[in-house]
Amino acid sequence: MEEKTLTVRPGEPADLPAVHALVRELAVYERAEQEFTASVEDYRRDFDAGYFETLVAEAGGKVIGMALYYTAYSTWKGRMLYLEDFVVEEGCRGQGVGRALFEAFLEEARRKECRLVKWQVLDWNEPALNFYRKYDSVIEKDWWNGKIFFSAAPK
Repeated sequence: MEEKTLTVRPGEPADLPAVHALVRELAVYERAEQEFTASVEDYRRDFDAGYFETLVAEAGGKVIGMALYYTAYSTWKGRMLYLEDFVVEEGCRGQGVGRALFEAFLEEARRKECRLVKWQVLDWNEPALNFYRKYDSVIEKDWWNGKIFFSAAPK
């Protein structure tokens, strides 16, 4: 990132193509691009319906990072935010963009009076693990993910 002012702000419908492109970049990084099947139209429909919110990091009029999250509920703790994806453009990493986005996400959780935030991180993603460790994060290794995929969303 060049010497441009960094702004972190709530995402808007016009940002969704950039958010989608960043998620594709993340899918490529995570060696799972073939699994990335949600379209920009899916993002628009679900954003408009309130299924998720985003924060975007912008520099020089361009979205260079994003955090996509939604409100969830922990039966043990109460209200929480779940960070579904968090990515900074590869060329802009290591320059404080991720920190600014993550701290804005944490502030949003506090503003919403959440008791915790949750996310997933791949066990081989050392840069991400090191990033989260700076926040005294608890990285669980004893819970396994369960999933069931449906071929298409019901209409």
